[in-house]
Amino acid sequence: MPKFELKMPKMGESITEGTIINWLINEGDTFKEGDIILEVATDKVDNEVPAPASGTMVQTKFEPKDVVRVGEVIAILEVEASDSKPQPKKEVVTSSVVETSLKKTKKNRTVASNTVEMPSSNSFSVPNTNTFFSPLVISIAKQHHISYEELARIPATGKEGRLRKSDVFNYIEYGRPYQFAQPVAQDPTAYRIPQLNLDKGNGKIVEMDRMRQMIADHMVYSKHTSPHVTAYVEADLTNMVNWRNKHKAAFQEKYGEKLTFTPLFIEAVAKAIKDFPNINASVDGNRIIVKENINIGMATALPSGNLIVPVVKNADIKDLKSLADDVNDLVRKARENKLNGDDIKGSTFTISNVGTFGSVMGTPIINQPEVAILALGIIKKRPEVIETERGDEIAIRSMMYLSLSFDHRVVDGYLGGSFLRRVADYLEQFDSNRKI
Repeated sequence: MPKFELKMPKMGESITEGTIINWLINEGDTFKEGDIILEVATDKVDNEVPAPASGTMVQTKFEPKDVVRVGEVIAILEVEASDSKPQPKKEVVTSSVVETSLKKTKKNRTVASNTVEMPSSNSFSVPNTNTFFSPLVISIAKQHHISYEELARIPATGKEGRLRKSDVFNYIEYGRPYQFAQPVAQDPTAYRIPQLNLDKGNGKIVEMDRMRQMIADHMVYSKHTSPHVTAYVEADLTNMVNWRNKHKAAFQEKYGEKLTFTPLFIEAVAKAIKDFPNINASVDGNRIIVKENINIGMATALPSGNLIVPVVKNADIKDLKSLADDVNDLVRKARENKLNGDDIKGSTFTISNVGTFGSVMGTPIINQPEVAILALGIIKKRPEVIETERGDEIAIRSMMYLSLSFDHRVVDGYLGGSFLRRVADYLEQFDSNRKI
């Protein structure tokens, strides 16, 4: 049978490398066309790579946890002879979210012979003196939200004390013992994380899957990085609610898409961002990067219960029909575990509709490296005092709380409060005579 080089596939416009999670076909195993050969991870999305033809696995060139650039040969296959060289299918990568359990126990941990055994202490004395980190190591660190300070504590086995990618992966596999470690010699007045021996209690043990671990790291990293401040307003959405209820059937009949509140919310947020562009930013050291594009991330629950943030790109230049198309398509793909790498890349501002779970309001955690996130509560009918031509009257109105968490390093109260109020104004001033 002829030999065929299986290469790391391209999994999105901005994806340049992937991490091998697991080989499902081992050397010497046979497979059929379409069988899944391996799983590859890119950030939150795991991808399954199918066999381009039937054959036998001759050689795998990388191990699980290795980071491989797109286009690099990852395996040699022997495939059944055909009239032409086997070509990958049009959909080479079938995206899915794979719940992979990464055990942390010693008996399941494999440590390379040239690695340094990690001490169990929660303190350290001297970090690595070589603070040069390769782009690959930095990329891995960003994926796992490992700071430069934590990288400097990892025992290095490379030439001249340089940190290798295997050192980082072994450190992660070991459980990141230095994640919250404090220096032994430190200012006695400085705050230290207390090492409390808390009673965790007894009960059923549930291992975190890989995505849940990444979410946990991301949330801890965000709270550790950004001083969070949360502001609140309430908005009268009566005009919007009545308009949507009146036109949702006609909208679906005309465009073949459901009209939910989400595209209406995104439309208002995009308008407010154009009014206050500094809210559409990220922090890079001592620099603030104000983004040119307005890409709105939507916090979305997966069937597993985990959270993912698909992104509506260029939301400010799309009409309501296009926004509804994007929102419905991303939500559908999330429910079917079919989001790809590009679907979750490039967010510049995130919204979280906590009202879908019945919550009145929320205090969301910022989606790093953004500087703000908006939570939208449940739309609830309440008696409200309104001004009319006849004076103040009590009427039944559709009210909603909005809460904005922002990074107080770069967003002050005026910017955060003004932006939040502007979003509410756009929602309240919705044109009830608008045509679909």
